Amino acid sequence: MDVVDSWTGRTACLLQSAMRMTNEVFAERLGISVRTVTRWHAAPDMTHRIEVQQILDTAYEQAGEAVQRRFQLLVRPPEPALQAQALRVAIAVVVRGNDVLLVCRRGDASLSWQFPAGMVKPGGTVEAVAVQETHAETGVHCAVRAPLGSRVHPQTGVLASYVLCDYLAGEAANIDTVENLDVAWVPRTAITRFIPADRIYAPILTALEAA
Repeated sequence: MDVVDSWTGRTACLLQSAMRMTNEVFAERLGISVRTVTRWHAAPDMTHRIEVQQILDTAYEQAGEAVQRRFQLLVRPPEPALQAQALRVAIAVVVRGNDVLLVCRRGDASLSWQFPAGMVKPGGTVEAVAVQETHAETGVHCAVRAPLGSRVHPQTGVLASYVLCDYLAGEAANIDTVENLDVAWVPRTAITRFIPADRIYAPILTALEAA
């Protein structure tokens, strides 16, 4: 098990992601306030006081091997293989008031609700693809508010980059009928009824709580 020399806002939030906990659950686990965890997300470069360092040390040591492995991958993600470098996907988390935009994908043997997404081709940017693919799939115009981070997607193995987007205009409709079966605005509080919580990138849940 690697040792964390000094916990920062960023590494504390990565531990939260590795533990797959919401702000409330993570705060309860550490015995601190939810406001403190929220502040860590807003200040990734902050260095914690010695007593908080000790709390995070204990949480990390007691988290178990699986969580520790996930944490190390988040801190130092492996270099993508050459064949994976071309498979970068931009994923748009589009919010409109208390709702978030989802599409229902057609799979080989099943259907699954996901966020609008598209492949980033050489020379393209995550932000531009997220906006373009959202419109191409759903007819919704949106604007990128903030990046949410990247990960190697646990189901597909592609490098997935997430951006939080604000709704601008347009009626949601299933435009890409080859890829999708349906499009819907879903209440943020009900998102885990459509996508299992353990499949949602933790910073997305954090962003939806704060948005």
